[in-house]
Amino acid sequence: MYICLCNAVTDHDIRRAAADGVQSFAELQARTGCSDCCGCCESEARATLDKAIAQVALDLPILVAA
Repeated sequence: MYICLCNAVTDHDIRRAAADGVQSFAELQARTGCSDCCGCCESEARATLDKAIAQVALDLPILVAA
């Protein structure tokens, strides 16, 4: 699904960015251009990024100190 129509950024693009290490909305904007034009998508883009970051955190193995 397209999140940012101005820059053709999809929810998949946002999830991929989070998986590649994007941790903030500013980083997402720098990498994808998402929400740097009209700004109408900002709330949806932020929500999608937050969910993606949370999912990445759940997928990481927990390291236990020996």
